[in-house]
Amino acid sequence: MSSLIHSVAATWSPFVLVAGLLLIGQVAADEGLFRFVGSWCARVPGGGVGSFLVTMAAVALVSAVLNLDTSVVFMTPVALQAARAKGTDESAFLYGTVFMSNSASLLLVGSNLTNLIVFAPLDVSGASFAAHSAVAWVVTVVTTTLVVLLWRWRYLRRATSPSRFPRAGAPYVAGPGLVATLFAVVAMLAISHSAVWVLAAGLVAQVISLAKKRSFAWRDVVAVVSPVTLGVLFAVAVLVGWFARAYDVTTRLLGHADVAGTAALAALTASVINNLPAASLFAAHRVAHPFALLLGLDVGPNLMVTAALSSLLWWRITRREGFVPSRRTFSLVGGVVTVASVVLAIVLA
Repeated sequence: MSSLIHSVAATWSPFVLVAGLLLIGQVAADEGLFRFVGSWCARVPGGGVGSFLVTMAAVALVSAVLNLDTSVVFMTPVALQAARAKGTDESAFLYGTVFMSNSASLLLVGSNLTNLIVFAPLDVSGASFAAHSAVAWVVTVVTTTLVVLLWRWRYLRRATSPSRFPRAGAPYVAGPGLVATLFAVVAMLAISHSAVWVLAAGLVAQVISLAKKRSFAWRDVVAVVSPVTLGVLFAVAVLVGWFARAYDVTTRLLGHADVAGTAALAALTASVINNLPAASLFAAHRVAHPFALLLGLDVGPNLMVTAALSSLLWWRITRREGFVPSRRTFSLVGGVVTVASVVLAIVLA
């Protein structure tokens, strides 16, 4: 029973923080922040290549600041809009979005649920986490961009039609979504246990936004936060954490692994059982190389579309938008992204 209670205590905070970030992301989306970003990405000079580079930078920032699931939910349609508005290759933008969302989730402790689960038992401040992860984050972001760019270079270089560029809409006006976003970043950097603060910011932003609209759409909030999905994932994380604590699985798997071995094993485990249960499995006991563990858990899901919630959300969104993704393409290109990113991050960071 004590192992189960310990597992619950170590797991609730990450899910609360993610719920807060999703609430903030929805308010920012309602304000038009992501539409504004997409329109700007489509209008930058440099043809398809220039638009792709700016879009990937935007996805990386959203993933780092508002969590990778928020990035996938709101930036996938934005990336597709930018590609279609520019008249350029949709595959580069869409596959690039999911690969970048995973790869760029290394920077802040709240960028990925796996970060939160692994570091919840450790007394590490958000600022220390970001400082330690910054170089690896830059390496993975640049590597992911270059791999996808080289893969679709010929298609991105094709001539575009300026007539397809979207007209400039009304200027973006900052609102509670942007304010809550900035508050969440500061909280995650300055406060070791910021989950409740971020959730409070998300709820306040929702209340202010709803007061302006004078209507309440439970369906929109539920669709974004997905309480059922989060509840199921929470239960899975608790059970896997309990099992790992009761049977000391972590020591058996990582007892003699070095940095490279830890990252590789984490990536492979995430690909087989999904990165969330994998995080709960490895976080049950202290590991020798926690940042290498996160490198594998965060970037490793680019190997398979079923390896992370973000990838599954992306799969559903792209099909809804009329794009037909391929599991084979995902794994082939994502495999290159994963191997290159992990190797370079270990060597350079």
